[in-house]
Parts: sequence; C-alpha cells; structure tokens
Amino acid sequence: MMSSSKLILVTGATGYVGGRLVPRLLEAGYRVRVLVRDPARLHGRPWLNQVEITAGDALDASSLIEALRGVSTAYYLIHGMQGGKVNAERDLSMARNFANAAREAGVEHIIYLGELVDPTADISPYLRARHETGYILRASGVPVTEFRAGMIVGSGSVLFEMIRYLSEREPLLICPAWFFSQAQPIAIRDVLAYLIAALDTPDAIGRLIEIGGPTRLTYADMLLEYAKERGLKRYLIRTPFYAPRLSAYWVHMITPLHWRLVLPLIEGLRASLIVRNEAARALFPHIQPIDFRTAVHLALGRIQRDNVETSWADALVTTAGAVKPYTFTVEEGMFIEKRQVLLDLPLEAVFRSYMGIGGERGWLYMDWAWAMRGWMDKAVGGVGLRRGRRHPDEIRAGEALDFWRVEQVEPNRLLRLRAEMKLPGKAWLEFRSDPQDGKTLFTVTAYFAPHGLFGFLYWYAMWLPHRFIFDGLTRRVASRARVLAH
Repeated sequence: MMSSSKLILVTGATGYVGGRLVPRLLEAGYRVRVLVRDPARLHGRPWLNQVEITAGDALDASSLIEALRGVSTAYYLIHGMQGGKVNAERDLSMARNFANAAREAGVEHIIYLGELVDPTADISPYLRARHETGYILRASGVPVTEFRAGMIVGSGSVLFEMIRYLSEREPLLICPAWFFSQAQPIAIRDVLAYLIAALDTPDAIGRLIEIGGPTRLTYADMLLEYAKERGLKRYLIRTPFYAPRLSAYWVHMITPLHWRLVLPLIEGLRASLIVRNEAARALFPHIQPIDFRTAVHLALGRIQRDNVETSWADALVTTAGAVKPYTFTVEEGMFIEKRQVLLDLPLEAVFRSYMGIGGERGWLYMDWAWAMRGWMDKAVGGVGLRRGRRHPDEIRAGEALDFWRVEQVEPNRLLRLRAEMKLPGKAWLEFRSDPQDGKTLFTVTAYFAPHGLFGFLYWYAMWLPHRFIFDGLTRRVASRARVLAH
C-alpha cells in the first residue's frame, strides 16, 4: 500500500462517487484532502473532521493552487450533468485548468473516472466531453489512470433510481429502441474498489482501463431483473424509435429524476456500452465484479436499512422577543412570512420533528396540495416532489429534499431549505428551534424574493393557500414533537 504520509486529493466529494470514495480512503489509512466549491455542503458527513477541506472551483484556476499543494495523487471526479455544448465546454475548461494546475504543483498521479462510451458512435456533447477530458488530463504530462466505467448500479445512483421507479410504477412499458442496446452495468462497490486499487498498482499508471460488470444486459433486461428481485410482473412493448429527449421527459414525469439528469444516460445508449478490452482483469485480478442482480439486491438492502451514503440527489432570522403567532413583513424587497409557537418541549424533540418531514413521511398537512404543486412543477420542467430524501430522519446540507435543497443544518437549532421548483423568484423555508425560559420557541419562516411583475403576482396568488398550508404544517410539526418527546 502507498505510504499513508502521501496526501490524496478528492475532487467531487459532494457527488455520488466522491462522497463514497472519501471514507474508504480513510479506512485504508490515507491522508485525504477534499476540494469543494461550498464546504457547507459537507456538513453532516461522518468523516468531515478526518479530512482537510479546501474551497475552490475548477473554473477558477487560481483556486486550485492551494488545493493541489503537496498532493501526491489526485482523483478527478468533476463533471456536470446538464448536457449541451455550452456545458460540455465548461467541463473541458475545468479539465484544462485542473491539468495545468496539477502539472505546476508537481502532482505525481491523476486518477480519472470517465464513462464507457463508443467514440465512433454519434454521441452527445456531454459524453464527448467526458471522453475528451481524459485526453486533456493526459496532455498535462502528469501520469494518468483513466477508468471508463459502465452505468453505475447502487443505492442512490441515477441508473438504479431510474430502474427502480419505472419498475415499481409501470406494469406495462412502451419501450423506445434504446431499451435494447447492450450495456455492462457495474456495482458502485466495484467502481470504488478499482479507484482505490489504482493507488497501489504501478502498472495501471498511464493506462486507459474499461470497467464493467460480468454480464452484458440491455436496459430492458435490467428492468426485468429488478422486477424479479422485487417479485413484480412487468411487460414490455418494443418500438423502433430512440426518441431520447421525449424519453427523458417521460422519465422526468414518472420518477424523481430531472430530464436533464437522465438525458445523457439515455443518449449514451444509442450505442453499445460494453467493455472492449480486458486490461482491468489483468491489472486487478483480485477484483471480481458482482453481477447486476446481486448489485440490485445489495442496493435494495441499503434502502430498506435507511443506509444510503450518497445520492444523485446537495442567517436570515433573529430570535424573537415576544411570541407572535403570525407576522408578515417586507424587508429589502423580500416577503417574509413567520409563524411561531412556544412549546413546553425539549429542543431535541422539536428538532427531530421538523428534520423528519418530506419524502415518504410527507409534509404532515395537506399532502395532496404538496403533491399537486410537485406535479405542476414537473409539468413546466421543474424537479417535482418525487426526489424524496436520502434517509427518513437524517438530513445533511446540500441534499435534495423533495423539491427543496437543504441549505443549512444546525443540530437542535435550524433547518433551512432553498426552493428548487420553477418560480418567478427565489424562495426559502426555514424551521428554527430556540430555547426560551426552559421551553422551545418553534419558528417556521417562508421567504420569497420576487423576480419582476410575475414574482409579485405569484406571491399574492399563493398568499391565502400558504396561510392554510403553513399554519397546518406548524401545528403538525408541533404535534409530532410532542409524540417524540414521550
């Protein structure tokens, strides 16, 4: 094993793979530094105090200097998922900045996780950029190990979630042609095993290594395998059309996944995503990838145990003196609607109550209204309500919570959510618990910063519904806190 005195940099530590790689590197005895744009998004990670944290953005070359200082090996796990030529160029710019900074810093080794693609096929700008990123990193002169992975299967992965929701919700599926392209999905645990093994495999340096699971499957096969694992009867009707964008919109409406997130995956299935060389087997004979059915079984087990590590899915108020049940103010152009109640309950119970809202548990009051708002958002291209939550009772900053993003969590004190639904402005929903004379002052605050005339019209159109919904939500959170306190 590489000397633990050498420093390893992990980029993309708030992402699906990076968030799982960091604790495994620590378990293996490595010193780890993480590069993130917003360190607050790491709050709640159990390994937070065991790593060095550097704030930086690969689009800003100067911010990479400190991050790469003293680094022996750097994992390059940065990429966007929005597709299109503009974002593809953005990804390539980040790769150039990182490659140049790594060379200047004297980095000895870069490990890059790309995607298994057929470069001769007509692939999307996003997938082409993923392919070209490897060439850019190698052009720096720093030795590179590039893994090209098949679609990743694991609790919380885009592929797994797409299969899971389509299988669970659609007994009869009209299948575009991409359902029947061959692929070689690989379990997340095997991807992590390869990434870590590359640190201690000199023969892997400078190599391009394709990795995939042991079996070739079509997407249709994967759906049926998942259905078998769950004991479901599912029927597929084949069509000759690819229709990737239409398919992405369909997935967007049926599942929690945004169409921009799944479009690159669907576009990749225009060609067969299979391993064409066996370098991985020769270089890492001790890694025996598990089959798709086993990967699904393990992923479902993690979900059932509420043990999902990472998912695809990531101070405005002061304490009031006198307790007013409801106040409405406009401050610096922002509408602020506040509800307060003084509870004869411990802080911990109130905090646990509002930390458990959303997802399968719902929003405690008028769930049908929340669901309707989610469908309205889906219909105009928003994220919708179905993203759910990673864990029924735990929340970390940066995670998705239905159509919100968790912006800040302070234990026993604060949960702030930022709206990610389509809105004519910006919105936040904040829950706060403060000690007051041996009791807990519970505050629910909605903030809205309108954009233009439509923003003002939207706020006043929603003001009355909000009165009912947020009043009820405040009462139900307080009721749940009473139950949890006893």
